[in-house]
Amino acid sequence: MLEEILTEALIDLNFPAATREEAMTRSGELLVENNLATPDYIRGMLKNVEENGTYIVIAPGIALPHARPEEGALAPGISIVTLKEPVVFGHPQNDPVKLVIGLCATDQETHLDALVALVELLAQEGMLERFVLAERTEDIMEIIKGGNGK
Repeated sequence: MLEEILTEALIDLNFPAATREEAMTRSGELLVENNLATPDYIRGMLKNVEENGTYIVIAPGIALPHARPEEGALAPGISIVTLKEPVVFGHPQNDPVKLVIGLCATDQETHLDALVALVELLAQEGMLERFVLAERTEDIMEIIKGGNGK
């Protein structure tokens, strides 16, 4: 399922974000560039964290920014951004963030299976580091497909 919605065009590696806003914005831009969301969706992602806090930092080093479907979601999708340097999001236990997974869903259940698959993959020993150390988008796709990446 994950391979069906994640393409190389939705991956950006070693992005030089200085702030959580820059990191989240880049994950949203990938969704917009691939016609999965409108620019309003990025504003919704940022507003979500301002209003609801950093619960989006779902595990050590991993953030999952998203917005409500009505804030500009056009189609389901997931973007992946690895950060050149870890960024503090303000989470009490899971900072700093190295991997940002932008989530765009048109309803509560669409592509939940793909998200679960990605989270399960990242929960495997050493997998976060493999993502963060990937040098090519192809490496990420190989990891997802069960290959070795680079």
